[in-house]
Amino acid sequence: MKKQPISTRRKSSSNVPYLNLFEWASQEKTFLTIIGIAFILAAFVVFNGKVAMWFGFAFAAYSAVANDSIQSLGTFIESNRDKRWYVLWLFTGIILIVTIAFSFYYFDGDVTYQRLLDKQGNTKYPFDEDFSYFQLIAPIVLLILTRLRMPVSTTFLMLSVFSVDSSGITSIVSKSMSGYILAFVLSFLVWYLGFNLIRKYFKKRKFHTGWMVTQWIVSGSLWSVWLMQDGANIAVFLPRKLEFLQFLVFTGTIFFGLGLLFYLRGDKIQQVVSEKVRISDVRAATLIDFTYVLLLLYKLLISTIPMSTTWVFLGTIGGREIAVSLARRKAGNKHKFKALGLIWKDLLYALIGLAVSVALASGANPAIRAELIKALEPLMP
Repeated sequence: MKKQPISTRRKSSSNVPYLNLFEWASQEKTFLTIIGIAFILAAFVVFNGKVAMWFGFAFAAYSAVANDSIQSLGTFIESNRDKRWYVLWLFTGIILIVTIAFSFYYFDGDVTYQRLLDKQGNTKYPFDEDFSYFQLIAPIVLLILTRLRMPVSTTFLMLSVFSVDSSGITSIVSKSMSGYILAFVLSFLVWYLGFNLIRKYFKKRKFHTGWMVTQWIVSGSLWSVWLMQDGANIAVFLPRKLEFLQFLVFTGTIFFGLGLLFYLRGDKIQQVVSEKVRISDVRAATLIDFTYVLLLLYKLLISTIPMSTTWVFLGTIGGREIAVSLARRKAGNKHKFKALGLIWKDLLYALIGLAVSVALASGANPAIRAELIKALEPLMP
């Protein structure tokens, strides 16, 4: 009997789902071991408030920045692959320290720019050392989703489990949805109406050194504004007003976690940015980041309600992908379908993240669970 060629055997086996899953698990055995230990440790430390607090914070500090790196630092990493990783780290690290230090000083110990605590001292996300298991595993789940290259909303995932009622979630969803639509429309208009002009000046591979300087300024501004918006997703495990020593631990942990992220060049989720059209071009990256930072600043100034910056970013790159695919004069619809596929995949992952967030929130909070059951009653037989 003639043996099947090796290449053919590999190709056919790759179509079997459980073989793919087994192969992935084999490749990620170290990561899965760490995750398994983390789930077990969470079950033990949940009974000790202070230990649980720092446990949750440590995982949140890396997982939130790692997953959101595609939006806050993704284009910066992609367009600066020729630079030393520690140069990029120190640049963003200094911005990190200055941004958090200003909030700590100006808002009297609050490092979240009043995302978790308003001027009157009210909050929809209260701090209590009596943590639930679902709160502690939220950042661990986020690490898994990040490893699977899923750009989910860290705001939904991290804050929903601390919300006192469903209004804390619905307010985030409402602001994030409006942010996605606004970002999509604005980005589409910029890239569609300006496509010919952009193509004319971006056609040459060589570019003026001023573009590099501009990109670093825009990327630094974006990173700072992201911290103002999403720093709350990390600080939610800590008291709403930090003491000076807590501030040092908070800032230092994120600083060194950021270094690891740059050393890994964005890790696996960086592919979400890398697969987009010519995103490594410093000029295109600068224009995307500039549009994105303007939207974040607008949303930052009009309301202190937390918002999913991931959804705004997906709207920004989604509008660009559609605009470029429609404006390009290539024959056929292959590139148009590819753009739609990428956008749908990113949006699907974001919706999966929202569903996981609601599930964790309902597990952590009986009030939210009761509201969710009540809302689903009409749909039940």
